[in-house]
Amino acid sequence: MLFSSLEFLFAYLPVTLLVYFLSPVKFRNLWLLLVSLFFYGWGEPKYVFLMIFTILFDYVCGYFVGKYREDKPGRAKVILIVSVIVNLGLLGFFKYYDFFAQNLSRLPFIDIPTLNLTLPIGISFYTFQIMSYVIDVYRGDAHVQKNPIVVGAYVTLFPQLIAGPIVRYQDVDDQLRKRHESTAMFAIGMRTFVAGLAKKVIFANAAGALWSEALADPNRTVVGSWIGMLFYCFQIYFDFSGYSDMAIGLGKMFGFRFLENFCYPYISQSITEFWRRWHISLGTWFREYVYIPLGGNRGGKWKMYRNLFAVWFLTGFWHGANWNFILWGLYYFVLLVVEKTFLLEKMKSWPAAFRHIYTLFFVYFGWMIFYFENMNEGAAYLGTMFGVGAAGLISMADLYAILHRLVFVAILVVASIPQPRRLFYKLYENHRAARYAAAVGGICVVVLATAYLVDSSFNPFLYFRF
Repeated sequence: MLFSSLEFLFAYLPVTLLVYFLSPVKFRNLWLLLVSLFFYGWGEPKYVFLMIFTILFDYVCGYFVGKYREDKPGRAKVILIVSVIVNLGLLGFFKYYDFFAQNLSRLPFIDIPTLNLTLPIGISFYTFQIMSYVIDVYRGDAHVQKNPIVVGAYVTLFPQLIAGPIVRYQDVDDQLRKRHESTAMFAIGMRTFVAGLAKKVIFANAAGALWSEALADPNRTVVGSWIGMLFYCFQIYFDFSGYSDMAIGLGKMFGFRFLENFCYPYISQSITEFWRRWHISLGTWFREYVYIPLGGNRGGKWKMYRNLFAVWFLTGFWHGANWNFILWGLYYFVLLVVEKTFLLEKMKSWPAAFRHIYTLFFVYFGWMIFYFENMNEGAAYLGTMFGVGAAGLISMADLYAILHRLVFVAILVVASIPQPRRLFYKLYENHRAARYAAAVGGICVVVLATAYLVDSSFNPFLYFRF
């Protein structure tokens, strides 16, 4: 079930909210656990038991890690290692078994059968979350949780279950035990959810349809190729950030405060800044649980490079069991090393516009590596962008498309920068009319999104790949 589906918007969510607020406080985590399991089971009924096993296993591990952490730290560390191995083992089996089987079978005298496993939805996200619980307890950053229902609610919490943001246990430890729902917070959550719905359904889906149209064009020109990839850049941003906004908004409706996950990354003026703004929760997870434990930037330049390599190799591989994702991660590793070693200081003297163009140029080509799992298809598309195999430089169809879609592109650009949001909150806080207009605008967004979902079958969920 997707947030951007009619079933969710008009059946699941209203019933979940109604029962949640009618329930006594002590039963609300139980209700969230049950409805979240139902939410997950709607799309993956056979893998609900895998999730339940993961919850119970790590609940037990967390309990004993907390029990032995002070008196028997060696035993606690062994339990932590077992927990990490089991969790990564399950993730590796379902997500990467076929990848390794196919690649190893290319070697002489090796023939490993593939299993064609269906990837459990959201396994990359909830695996990292449940690992953070045991690790945080081991570090003393969070309380050991003796109630398995609370641990289950944390792992399965439907707002962030299948697409993030990746919520570290230490960030919601107190909220799971005691949180304060309020009308004001619910209203803010509603606004955030509706804004995310607009990003996903109105912006991302429309941009994605235009990207699909560009891919399917047999007479693609140079200009048409560049414009097509531009629409994918917009699609992936508004899809990912829109879904994260919906998750954050839903969390607020239930009294949870999740951290921001996308902070206008396309305004960045360096690759380093881009990755401070893009998928913040994933970057935070790798920094806290991989980069810093490996030593971070301590111990000299070469150890820092080694640690960065590990983080970016894993970041790429986390996104998918394919070589293009690994290449994409290493692409950013190289860019970041170059920036940290040579460019960041020099870039301070560059004009801001030039820094911005530089960043978007490399991000643009990064998304091309990210999208094409088939390297040959990716190389062919790249070729058309530079005239190889292209049907000319530009066509009349391109000129028509540019003029016809210019307003839409302008809207996407404006929606990618923070100034409209700042202006909205300034008006909202100081003018009653703006608050009424915001309410009317929110209703219009829901109506438009509903009309789109009823009329169109194009509603991709990009996170299915992860």
